[in-house]
Amino acid sequence: MDNFLSADLIRTRFSQAMSVMYQQEVPQYGTLMQLVATVNDRALEADIALKDRLAAADEIDRLNLERHGAIRVGTAEELATLRQLFAVMGMHPVGYYDLSQAGVPVHSTAFRPVSDAALRRNPFRVFTSLLRPELIDDQALREKAAEILAARDIFTPRCRELLELHQQQGGLTDEQATEFVIEALETFRWHAHSSVDSQTYQALNHQHRLIADVVCFPGCHINHLTPRTLDIDRVQQLMPSRGIDPKTLIEGPPRRQVPILLRQTSFKALEEPIIFKDGHQGTHTARFGEIEQRGVALTPAGRALYDRLLSEAGSGQDNQQHQQHLAAIFRDFPDDETTLRQQGLAWFHYRLSEKGIATPPAQGESLETLIKEGRVLADPITYEDFLPVSAAGIFQSNLGDRAQVRSAGQSSRQAFEAALGAAVLDEMALYEERQQRSLVQCGLRPD
Repeated sequence: MDNFLSADLIRTRFSQAMSVMYQQEVPQYGTLMQLVATVNDRALEADIALKDRLAAADEIDRLNLERHGAIRVGTAEELATLRQLFAVMGMHPVGYYDLSQAGVPVHSTAFRPVSDAALRRNPFRVFTSLLRPELIDDQALREKAAEILAARDIFTPRCRELLELHQQQGGLTDEQATEFVIEALETFRWHAHSSVDSQTYQALNHQHRLIADVVCFPGCHINHLTPRTLDIDRVQQLMPSRGIDPKTLIEGPPRRQVPILLRQTSFKALEEPIIFKDGHQGTHTARFGEIEQRGVALTPAGRALYDRLLSEAGSGQDNQQHQQHLAAIFRDFPDDETTLRQQGLAWFHYRLSEKGIATPPAQGESLETLIKEGRVLADPITYEDFLPVSAAGIFQSNLGDRAQVRSAGQSSRQAFEAALGAAVLDEMALYEERQQRSLVQCGLRPD
């Protein structure tokens, strides 16, 4: 059938609908988006070269579309069904993240588009975590949590029907896609009524706040959405003036001339009223707004250097001091595109300039010569993935779990993939393929 709606368009509709829903549920997130838009506009006005560079790489439109969300699920069946749901939107599981090493009892993947064209149209991604019940110390509580999770269905019956229809037909019509977005959104909606009594909630909350967040509600409510900024330091600085309370530290690398990987901050999680199954009232803290600033994706060599320097830098108590300390440690990380490229520390997308189109590369011409002559241009490939240390830092600061960094489990990618029902894709292989493909398109042989 040729009247199916493209996965990219369904993804865009879904991400926009989720943004509208989350702004209604968490008004502060709307305020945050307005602040980020203002900071981005000013950053582009102040740096014409940056604006031209982003425009040439089709990044301006992407900047305003850019979002990521985060959810947490409790069972293998929930995770496997989510894989099917995201597949309708052209989103695939990329990367394995073990957050238990930082005391958070989950492991995760990111569902995202993978092709160049799909990323250009809408790079929406959802960081999805699966509870690791084996990290619940108390056996009786572990069994109770499993019993509660087994009794719920986080997907509407119609959503399940539409997933089956998609698999049978190989796509969804415009009308079916509209209905799918409405039904799928219900899985991520906030529920103020807990599915457990107050005593069970307190016991799970005491074990770890994130466990209570996963187990005690009828759905896997979106716990944050994230606009992308060009100046995260400025957003962090301005948040209090908009009535937003930022977390203490900006996670990730320091501010640089050439941004690398991912920097993240957020406003602190809201304390929201909930009603328990036994009629008691209480509050739950889990949902917040996050901001990200994305830089260039690093190669395995670049990532090894980043991880070593980050480990050496440690974590500070005050953001200004922490950023200064980070900057001092990261002096050992080259901060210009030419060196990053020549030393093989970052991934680049190559394209012919007008001069290169007029005089295409001939056999035997080196890439460096072509770049020096201005016939080939090298654009940094934007990092599309996540950093487990940063993700854990965001989770911990928003769950208030200073004393709960204790249960570090063994990494279990195999168990995660078994629950998922598929292997996760290797993000490094995806970046390498993008770089190699761009060289071929320039008429060059990849190394």
